[in-house]
Amino acid sequence: MAGPTGSGGSLGAALNDLLRAQVTPRHRLSSYNAQHWHAQLSQLTGTHRGYQSLEEAGLHVTTKTLVNWLSDPEYNIRRSYRDLIHTAYENVAIIPADPIPDHVKNGQFEISGWVTTGTDRRKRGTRDAAPLRIDGRRGDWDEIEELWMAGELTDDEFEDHFIDDVIVEDIGEGTDGWDFPGASYSVELR
Repeated sequence: MAGPTGSGGSLGAALNDLLRAQVTPRHRLSSYNAQHWHAQLSQLTGTHRGYQSLEEAGLHVTTKTLVNWLSDPEYNIRRSYRDLIHTAYENVAIIPADPIPDHVKNGQFEISGWVTTGTDRRKRGTRDAAPLRIDGRRGDWDEIEELWMAGELTDDEFEDHFIDDVIVEDIGEGTDGWDFPGASYSVELR
């Protein structure tokens, strides 16, 4: 029985495709694109979550002050208040990533595509060579998860850390390190 699969033009792209199919990455809500403090404040005060974010950011003003600010977009408020409004706005606009689930970190990865270690270069996942099988349980996922949660897990970063922190932890350095020089990869999670 086949498990979830990711594919891409590099190992890192295939891994990211697989992960994004399993959990929600950190992202920005498309409806939060206001630039001016007044537009940001207006949008924030339209939801309970927005009011909560303003409070958490440290904006403590009276209702009368808030009404004055909302009634006049040209109202001259202090820079420190504008900064707090902006902080609250960004906190609502950015949706944090779901953590990488245990079934991914503890999964068996089957990698298909060109794999090189030393002088051994094979296209894995074909009739001639089985997929490269990696046991995720043996890996150290801390740096991968940290980058994922920060929204900074690029395809290149994912590939580098997966090689160093998961593949090497599972099966070692290989003959002369691991290289994935192909232009098409698929990764199946079992």
